[in-house]
Amino acid sequence: MDTGMMSSEEFEKLHEIFTSLYEELQLIPQRILRCHGEERKRLVRVFDERIGEAEEVLQSMDRELIGAPSSFRNPMSTKVRMYRRDLGKLQRDVRSSDQGSGLAVRPGESRQGIYATQNDHSTHLQSQRAMLIQGTSSLNNATASIERSQRLAAETDQIGNEIIEELGEQREQLDRTRDRMVHTGENLSRSRKILRSMSRRLVTNKLLLSVVIVMELAILGAVVYLKFFHKK
Repeated sequence: MDTGMMSSEEFEKLHEIFTSLYEELQLIPQRILRCHGEERKRLVRVFDERIGEAEEVLQSMDRELIGAPSSFRNPMSTKVRMYRRDLGKLQRDVRSSDQGSGLAVRPGESRQGIYATQNDHSTHLQSQRAMLIQGTSSLNNATASIERSQRLAAETDQIGNEIIEELGEQREQLDRTRDRMVHTGENLSRSRKILRSMSRRLVTNKLLLSVVIVMELAILGAVVYLKFFHKK
């Protein structure tokens, strides 16, 4: 399968994954503004997890574009940069909403402490997401390999059919040659019979000719005898 086609197909699949994540991310900032307390924390964790997943998808899209043709790579690279800019804007919106709420900073607790557990969980989900994307890529490669095997099997089957047809034609030729040899043998047998018959007729004709010559000589001798010796 063509490398450019495979890159395009994989990129489209990653694009669909990113679009789904981005649509989900767009809804979270407004929901955070309407929530408080633990629900707000939970939404922030979900947002960070989805941001991490989206970043992982964008990195995979960058990897897919490395081997793509320039006619496809250049516009898609611009699109990936726009996606990263949109993600940054969403992150700024969420951080701004946190700064305006009591969730952002509390006595004895820093923002790093608030998000430490969230980042660990997000890292785990990102790892799982990377494994899923890698599995999808392996599945695509296996599918391509199966398709190549199927094409090879089809070509082999076609070659086998052509060989069978050619062998069938050769068999017909051999049958015709055998028939001609049989007919030739029959003709040779008839020719030998004719030659033997002609040989017998030739011998018979020679014998008859010899008899006729002997008789003519006898008659000639008798005539000579009667004409010249009998009168005396």
